[in-house]
Amino acid sequence: MSLSMYSASVPVLKQMLTALSEVLAKADAHATEKKIDPAALLGARLFPDMFPLVRQVQIATDFAKGISSRLSNTEVPSWPDNAEAGFTELQALIAKTLAHIDSLSAEQFDGSESREIVLRPGTPKEKKLQGNVYLLQYGLPQFFFHVTTSYAILRHNGVEIGKRDYMGIY
Repeated sequence: MSLSMYSASVPVLKQMLTALSEVLAKADAHATEKKIDPAALLGARLFPDMFPLVRQVQIATDFAKGISSRLSNTEVPSWPDNAEAGFTELQALIAKTLAHIDSLSAEQFDGSESREIVLRPGTPKEKKLQGNVYLLQYGLPQFFFHVTTSYAILRHNGVEIGKRDYMGIY
């Protein structure tokens, strides 16, 4: 029995986005309880040359919608990444991303393991990858990096979260 591209992507993306949503809810509650300006957490970085929490979440959702869209051979939705200024907006972005992923059927992923995925088409950075390489060696590692960095930023800033929060329900 082989593992389908749908099974290797959609449940993983949904699990981690749902967990990220829960982590953000805990961060929002933490800020309220400790009387911390939410902007302090939303703008926090692990290091000055890294993106802040808001951008990390935006990029994680960008990868989730991009992975699922490209593998299902559907258009990647274009959402501006400048509207998320607070926890409420980030939660809405995650919900919108999950709704997009939920709109795709397993059958749409059939054959995607060998489908050519073109990243940044028509630019000097254009890259062509086979679907399974795109998912396993590019898309998922990028997605996990930004989810993990979001978690690490919040944990570093005192939000009481642990591995179970990061993993979510599986």
